[in-house]
Amino acid sequence: MARTLRLAVAQSTVPEDPTDRGALRAAGQEIRALMVEAAEAGARLVQFPEGAITYPSKHVMAAGPAGELVPADWSRAAWDVMREEAESITALAGKLGLWTVFGSIHPLTPPNRPHNSLYVVSDHGQLVARYDKRFLSHTEVSFLYSPGHRPLVIEVDDGIRFGFALCVEANFPEIFAEYERLDVECVLLSVMVDEAPRARVAQAYGTLYNYWIGYSIPAQFSATAPSGIVASGGRWLARCPANEHPALAIADIDLDSQDEDINMAVRRARPWRRSARAGLYDERTPVGDPRSDVRTAF
Repeated sequence: MARTLRLAVAQSTVPEDPTDRGALRAAGQEIRALMVEAAEAGARLVQFPEGAITYPSKHVMAAGPAGELVPADWSRAAWDVMREEAESITALAGKLGLWTVFGSIHPLTPPNRPHNSLYVVSDHGQLVARYDKRFLSHTEVSFLYSPGHRPLVIEVDDGIRFGFALCVEANFPEIFAEYERLDVECVLLSVMVDEAPRARVAQAYGTLYNYWIGYSIPAQFSATAPSGIVASGGRWLARCPANEHPALAIADIDLDSQDEDINMAVRRARPWRRSARAGLYDERTPVGDPRSDVRTAF
């Protein structure tokens, strides 16, 4: 069973207009170039941002005549180009032998709105799963997307388990607690936001739940908080340059790491916290313990 996996986390340029066919093709080309770079660095899996092929701006897809928000007209999107780029990414993943996770919008039968999704492509070049964003922003759920309804766990190389989350879902701790219960080694959080606090929240989940975090953000927002990889325990292992250019952060998920902080997190902190949550203290609290009586000061 594999105990180590090299992870690459990308910051790529994310276009915000799904009607711009040239921008969609440029995004696909950039994704594929970074895939080649990741494979050459020995990565087994590469992660891309939310909406890596396109993350439609509400001002493009849901703007009314007076500038008000209205339900998006998805018939305007270049779905054929998005599909062609996704298929090219999938084919290259098979050629490189590289697991690839990338964001895009996923069409549903009209009049249903599309999902905001992460596609998971295996190293054999097969689309094996799709994660649909479950917690949407107010604008997303009101005018743009249909929500998903289940977590996703994928095992790579019969040993490393990954969970998935998208952007605003970082603000819902129950998602990350759920992935701890599902026994993942790493959560891949892909975002489309230009703010530093979300990266700090991602780092906190590595501390709270003692799994690794892949944090992928668009290149155009990287000056604020670049993409990176958080170790079990909460330390940043690698980060991309904060220069608004496409790049990769690369680090190993090593379940047998001898680094003091990772070893403590994986072998001590995580098992102990599980036992505590499972009722360890219920068995150790004395019956009639006066400390449980708030009226007893000392």
